[in-house]
Amino acid sequence: MQISFTKYEGAGNDFILIDNRDAHLELKTEQIRWLCDRHFGVGADGLILLLSAEGFDFSMQYFNADGRESTMCGNGGRCIVDFAAQLNLWTQKCRFLAIDGPHEAYRMENGWIALRMKDVLQIERGYDTAILNTGSPHLVKYTDHLDQLDVVAEGRKIRYSERFAREGINVNFIEYGQDALLIRTYERGVENETLACGTGITAAALLAAGHEAREYRIPVQARGGRLEVRFRKINDQHFTDIWLCGPATRVFNGEIQLGEPDAIPPAFKEFLQSS
Repeated sequence: MQISFTKYEGAGNDFILIDNRDAHLELKTEQIRWLCDRHFGVGADGLILLLSAEGFDFSMQYFNADGRESTMCGNGGRCIVDFAAQLNLWTQKCRFLAIDGPHEAYRMENGWIALRMKDVLQIERGYDTAILNTGSPHLVKYTDHLDQLDVVAEGRKIRYSERFAREGINVNFIEYGQDALLIRTYERGVENETLACGTGITAAALLAAGHEAREYRIPVQARGGRLEVRFRKINDQHFTDIWLCGPATRVFNGEIQLGEPDAIPPAFKEFLQSS
């Protein structure tokens, strides 16, 4: 079957987007893994289906590069919002449905997409770490040597530790820069460092807020680019009006022949078995 797709990236976090409003596609795990593979397929951190949803402009279904459906993806959410605008599904502001519930979004004057995230009502804090859910689960750890850190090795230790091995967790390492919060992220499902992670950036920005209960605008520098998180702090456990703001860029449109899992190239099957 020949399928059409659009490749997007948000601060280097890249995705395969497919318009599936007519529900013509039922992708299997192996097919998604093949499409996301950077050697055998299109290559991406994840794949997103745009679907119809009654009462909303659209809905999104997100899959990690490992082929499994996952929790909310902030950068992917901003990318599918721009994708939906190109399909003429919205103009001024949109409402869409994701796995963690309804979201709003709009295009900012500088062309960025602002995406409203879910409120955060609980944070587990430790000496130099914190755990919170911003649509996806995140552990945030402070460091003073971010550039020298082996993010894959250190992130994998935490992600596969006894506490998190079963469900997984995204691991973010942060450092305070001169004009922005610096971040690097190990993402579960990708099982590698990504150039940006929207829900991780959101989590880190909330933790960077001062003691005062007020509105904040926190610039965050990921390896793939700069974003900004705007929010209101109610107290140390409660954050609301959270907006993830950043670029969403169409890279290219394409078509690819998608066969049944049995038709996936043998070399890719051997690669999966060895990984």
